[in-house]
Amino acid sequence: MIVFQVLAVLLGITLIFVVLRDAFETIVLPRRPTGRLRLTAIFFSSTWGTTKRIAQLAGVRRRESILGYYGPLWMISLIVTWEVTILVAFALIHWGTGSHINVAEGEPSFLMDLYLSGTTLFTLGLGDVTPAAPLDRFLTVAESGFGLGFLALVIGYLPVLYSAFSRREVLISLFDARAGSPPSAAELLRRYSARTNPTELNRTLEEFERWSAELLESHLSYPVLAYYRSQHDKQSWLAAIATILDTSAILCAAQDPRYGDQAQLTFAMARHTVIDLAGVLRAFATLAKPRLSDEGFDHLWLQLLASGLSLPPREDFHQRLLEISETYEPHVVAIANWLVVPLPSWLPEADARDDWQTGMEQVESVH
Repeated sequence: MIVFQVLAVLLGITLIFVVLRDAFETIVLPRRPTGRLRLTAIFFSSTWGTTKRIAQLAGVRRRESILGYYGPLWMISLIVTWEVTILVAFALIHWGTGSHINVAEGEPSFLMDLYLSGTTLFTLGLGDVTPAAPLDRFLTVAESGFGLGFLALVIGYLPVLYSAFSRREVLISLFDARAGSPPSAAELLRRYSARTNPTELNRTLEEFERWSAELLESHLSYPVLAYYRSQHDKQSWLAAIATILDTSAILCAAQDPRYGDQAQLTFAMARHTVIDLAGVLRAFATLAKPRLSDEGFDHLWLQLLASGLSLPPREDFHQRLLEISETYEPHVVAIANWLVVPLPSWLPEADARDDWQTGMEQVESVH
């Protein structure tokens, strides 16, 4: 019996240490945790695969709705898991040290230890079960302080998380009017025609260079943000950064002096972002078929000429574009497969309408 009690105390202390470390690395530490034996990693790996399978079986219409719930529910469930683990850990220590507690009804037992731990952690202070020995009183005070501090930490974490999510979504929403829904590089270049808006396009590229840097920083610190879906089905952070990469790749391959420096800076930052985030999500890149087919390139070439972009010889441009796109496409495709997010095409969809137009039609249909 004594052996089991010692093991219970050691297990309780270990569980408290695991939760403290996991919460610190998930909430406080401003860098990506590298350990695999983390409660967060175990919890995530046991839920994401199942959620994806359920969503894929549910069909296309309900898939986005199911996957959209995952990020917020995952966060809430993780907090609940932390709290329950702490509750059980202190109950194990109480039981392992002899369950020296005063019970109004019945006898001391592990269930009573769980009850005492629960009322202490959530600061209920009911008084029907109280500690009777100095060590148990110390554990009760320690757990009460632990519960208050942990709750304050979590409450302070959620606004930071949703603030980062909101900043990410603002530019994605602006992208609707700039590159269409879903976005595409050809549509972005068409709307910022080189004949009329070279300065505005450079400004947009600079804006998305900074957005890519903020995306990298926030999603490295809080990887769960990658699973938060955008409000519109045709929008996502991955579609936005893929479109920016496609656009920058076109401008770099074209070597148009009006865009050269800024296009290269934006491309470098966006590529850095997708490569690092692919590593965080463990979405390992594999050889993939190019998203731009030969037929698609023919249409793209014509649209780029119509936009007024200064282009080199056709074959040289095609070869250069393929070489540049190969440096990021495998990572983008890997993330898309992992998150079950559709990737945008290089070309706009036929008869595609912006989200604001779709919204207007829905309003008109109601009236």
